[in-house]
Amino acid sequence: MTTTQLSMSTSSQLLEVLSDYDHVMVVMHDNPDPDAIASGWGIEVLVRERLNKPVRVIAGGAIVRAENCHMVDLLNPPIELVGDIQVDEGTATILVDCGMEATNHLLTRHGITPVGIIDHHRSDKKTPSLPFTDIQVNVAASATIVANYLREQGIEPGAKLSTAMLYAMRSETCGYETHYSPLDRSMFLWLTEFAEPSLLAEIENAPLTRDYFADLLLALQRTFLYDDVAICFLPQACGAEIVGEVADMLVRCEDVRKVLCAAIVNGDLLISCRTERECDSAVKLLQTTLRGLGGAGGHLHRAGGKIPSVGRTEKAAAAMRDELRSRWLIACNITRKRGTRLIAKQDIVENLGR
Repeated sequence: MTTTQLSMSTSSQLLEVLSDYDHVMVVMHDNPDPDAIASGWGIEVLVRERLNKPVRVIAGGAIVRAENCHMVDLLNPPIELVGDIQVDEGTATILVDCGMEATNHLLTRHGITPVGIIDHHRSDKKTPSLPFTDIQVNVAASATIVANYLREQGIEPGAKLSTAMLYAMRSETCGYETHYSPLDRSMFLWLTEFAEPSLLAEIENAPLTRDYFADLLLALQRTFLYDDVAICFLPQACGAEIVGEVADMLVRCEDVRKVLCAAIVNGDLLISCRTERECDSAVKLLQTTLRGLGGAGGHLHRAGGKIPSVGRTEKAAAAMRDELRSRWLIACNITRKRGTRLIAKQDIVENLGR
């Protein structure tokens, strides 16, 4: 890095790198969450306002949780969900809210090295030398980093983007995963000046279908415990949001320290992993479990993954359930072969008869 670059703000360094390209492509991780969406949207605004270049914000997969879908419906961020990408020499790719080592983003699957990375996740692997890297593991959200870019450049984010960034920060700090750093607190106050509280409240209270509650009941009935490890497998689920939300719930169960929840949704197997504080890395456990089957990524204690096209038949579901259970227990160093139901079968039958 040159003396001139050292004297520049981080956002100016990013803009200088991107100024050499005709187009910019911001890549989020698969099934983007609020932090990925808000971060990608923020970079889109930054580049458009300061460089006046065409920008695409893309990801693979789908928006899954009810709150996240509601957020997209209400705020209409300029994001695209795609199955494939093509990148020419005139296009700069920026990876947001995700590391190079993660397997759950389009760049990894296409063997593309990004021009830059903006992230807040910890990693045991060394990030390769890139024209631009801003990885701040001490902050709660990638949206915090991008919001600071906007403030450095004197760009007001507007009500909808500010609301998205605030919701991203709030969702990233739930479940003791991360905490607010001084920069997070500063950005929270700054964004509050522009955000719309009523939109934020509406996102956080997104409506749920009756099918969601049917999936929830079935998930609790299909949860098995192996010492301090839990696994829940749904052969079919009506909505993808149930996977992460059941995992969040189960890790709060007394004496449960590691949780894997999976469900087949539209032929794909969606997986969420949770671990307690001071426990094993959820990302490592899930990547070990899914090695050779699918991709995974996430936080130290909250991770997600996907195995595409596992099929919709009962036979395919049973085979995948057995394989996933075996791999998960091995990853967690559990030798016990027979699990205990979270809710005793007798209790389930008695409750149905009431």
